[in-house]
Amino acid sequence: MDTRRLGTTEFDVSEVGLGTWEIGGEWGDVSEDEGKRAVHAALDAGVNFLDTADVYGDGRSERLISDVLEARDEEPVVATKAGRRLDPHEADRYTHENLERFVDRSRENLGVDSLDLLQLHCPPTDVYYRPETFDALAALQSAGKLDHYGVSVERVEEGLKAIEYPGVETVQIIFNPFRQRPAERFLDAAAEAGVGVIVRVPLASGLLTGNIDADAEFPENDHRNFNRDGDAFDVGETFAGVPLDDGVTAVEALREHVPDHLTMAQFALRWILDFEAVSTVIPGSTSPEHIEANVAASNAAPLSHEAHGAVRDVYELTVEEHVHQRW
Repeated sequence: MDTRRLGTTEFDVSEVGLGTWEIGGEWGDVSEDEGKRAVHAALDAGVNFLDTADVYGDGRSERLISDVLEARDEEPVVATKAGRRLDPHEADRYTHENLERFVDRSRENLGVDSLDLLQLHCPPTDVYYRPETFDALAALQSAGKLDHYGVSVERVEEGLKAIEYPGVETVQIIFNPFRQRPAERFLDAAAEAGVGVIVRVPLASGLLTGNIDADAEFPENDHRNFNRDGDAFDVGETFAGVPLDDGVTAVEALREHVPDHLTMAQFALRWILDFEAVSTVIPGSTSPEHIEANVAASNAAPLSHEAHGAVRDVYELTVEEHVHQRW
């Protein structure tokens, strides 16, 4: 699999990584064995970038990654996140003391002295206007508790503000055929600043696999059930913020533009990778077969100009009104 440099870090990361929210929780019941098999499958397929967070299963995802890596020789880049344990309405609690506590817990969960990459986990917008928070990250880096730091954002404007801080080396953002605004407002700015771009929710919570219909039902503990209207966290994290009916309609409109040699999911991943500013894309899955298929998108040829035009047309006709100015 091809690799790309992750911003100004020394990391050359696989174009397709693995997001591990699914093996931590809020995607229905996933056993520890299933979670470990997913990480093994990703590493077997050439993935060298794993993304996790301290709140994924209250540290479960971090611990499962640690267990797998202890049994293997590979040393992938492991990016984790911190901050979601704080009240999202209290930006002033993103202090050195609290962040250090979260970092220490993640170091213990992952079994490392220093975190490869620590990302603020979708903090409230006001945090981006608090230099002291970014000073705290720099201090933790100087103390040897993390090697690099970045942010995971909900909105384009948050990403643009974050890259004004010189220590921010990466931004994680939602970007896919249903969430195209980053291509308009953010990607060029990140590239100019030398900031790595990590793309999450690339398949819109499964919508862009083409395997979900408008009548789909999900387990009670699956965010695609309980967060459909944003009751638990930002609605943009579920189906990329697109109403399910409209998302299914958009997928059907895209099908005729998917080349015969690609699945719908591979088409969506390849579309993302066609943007050079993207460093890595992190689909999540517990299926080894799906993980291998996702990785194959890295080796596919870039999509045609016609295909990119069709994706834009479907976006403008079907989903833009729901998402474009919101995120």
